[in-house]
Amino acid sequence: MPYPPAAWRLLQTPPTDGPANMAIDEAILLANAEGSAPPTLRFFAWTPPCLSLGYAQPAAEADRDRLRRFGFDLVRRPTGGRAILHTDELTYSVVAPMHEPRVHGGVIESYQQISAGLMRGLAHLGLGVRADKDYVAAKVGAPKGPVCFEAPSNYEITVGEADRLRKLLGSAQVRKQGVVLQHGTLPLEGDLDRICEVLVFESEPARQAARARVRQRAATVAEALGKPVSWDAAAAALARGFAEALDLTLEPGPLTGREMVLAANLRAQKYATDDWNERV
Repeated sequence: MPYPPAAWRLLQTPPTDGPANMAIDEAILLANAEGSAPPTLRFFAWTPPCLSLGYAQPAAEADRDRLRRFGFDLVRRPTGGRAILHTDELTYSVVAPMHEPRVHGGVIESYQQISAGLMRGLAHLGLGVRADKDYVAAKVGAPKGPVCFEAPSNYEITVGEADRLRKLLGSAQVRKQGVVLQHGTLPLEGDLDRICEVLVFESEPARQAARARVRQRAATVAEALGKPVSWDAAAAALARGFAEALDLTLEPGPLTGREMVLAANLRAQKYATDDWNERV
């Protein structure tokens, strides 16, 4: 759909831990709500690797002993969905007021509009992707396990032939104080089934079955293309896709001082606390 030309901030933050990444996303949302920050497209990475749980996902599904053994962080996202192991990936977030035409409307409508930018960017990497409404019901049934990449949901971006579409990019959204925050994960390389090593299963055969489902139903960029793609190249392609598909001028800029204060407070008082991470 046509949009009036607009300028958004393009923000690339240095790799940081899970609580800080989620705090930064919410800080941008709050700054947007108070009018002290512009609509923002952010790209980021995680160090150390981090298991993130969806807003309403039971904390008991994460195996704390195994997380410590692997040296992985744990954080709960402000958005819904199921568990993701953030490593070897490009993560994006979009933060904009609900009246912004590119996120206006209901959750599905805004999701599809943002997906247009993602899909155009993935095409610049040489990927043929799609985002179907009825994929889950027609192909694999409703996803029931704790792993986000175990199966795509309606309208999520997939890659591959029609008889074997695999989830490539998972996203989730929250709306707060009149602002939309959508963030998502693009795995660049590595074994997506590693996440099963840090989740709780009723038995070892159940763990191995989940690993097999992830391998069958999800893909990395390297798998889909048959060659590796760097984080910088992926970020540049997605930025180009957003600019083209959504008629945006993306202006590189840092976090504001206000956002840095908000993020530090949110990390300390929310995302790094057991009260938040074990709320369910």
